Amino acid sequence: MVHKANRPTVHDMRAMKARGQKISMLYVTTLEEAAAADAAGIDMLSIESRFFSPEMREAAGKCFVQVGLPFGPHGKLATAEDYLRAAFHFTAMGGDCFYCAASLDIQKALCDNHMPVVAHVGLIPSFITWTGWRAVGKTATEARAVWDHVKQLEAIGAFGAELEVVPDRLGVFISKNTSMIMLGMGAGPGADAQYLFAEDVLGCTDGHRPRHAKTYRNFAAEYARLQAERIAAFKEFIADVNTGGYPQPQHNVAMADAEFETFKAGLNQ
Repeated sequence: MVHKANRPTVHDMRAMKARGQKISMLYVTTLEEAAAADAAGIDMLSIESRFFSPEMREAAGKCFVQVGLPFGPHGKLATAEDYLRAAFHFTAMGGDCFYCAASLDIQKALCDNHMPVVAHVGLIPSFITWTGWRAVGKTATEARAVWDHVKQLEAIGAFGAELEVVPDRLGVFISKNTSMIMLGMGAGPGADAQYLFAEDVLGCTDGHRPRHAKTYRNFAAEYARLQAERIAAFKEFIADVNTGGYPQPQHNVAMADAEFETFKAGLNQ
């Protein structure tokens, strides 16, 4: 396991922004994805709390890890105390910062307790019913609302924010004019980080992909090939069972003739 002293810190991530160094970021859900990200040299990972564990922290290696605190119907967190308890728990497990899409007062409570908080601006999935699935900030009024939200987060001491599906020129403006690290997802090249889901990078699904996603491999085809091979192997097993092709002598446990005869003779006594 990579010792905590050898992993990036909030200070290191802020230094990357100050240098103008772009941050690579992936959302991962498995140990294999986390380990691959570490081996490849990805800077930052986003891992939901339901997937985060000591094993996941170890697999993530030197990656700076954002732990997503649950929100909404799938989460049980409701009060600032609940969020604080969860953040302290995952800090002890090795979380480096915490995604929180709750209200400003809850986010502020985390910040006041020195928890590095990553909030969310622009298109916010947790509040999608208010905006619909669309780009946010294309008008001057909406752009100002996004900017005002950024300044509110700055004021409470947030470490960063996911900046999702906003015009690229707005992404540049915000990233250059805030001390927070802006984790861009569909926010153009000017964001401090470029953030994608591993499943999109790997092409794991055949379903809808957002416009900002870029696919580098076709895992869906490989998964389909493996599934076809799995089915074929199972069919061959069935055929062997039906024809006596399995089990063969090498699969069986041998018993000496003398021992077996003694066994049978003993049944008549």
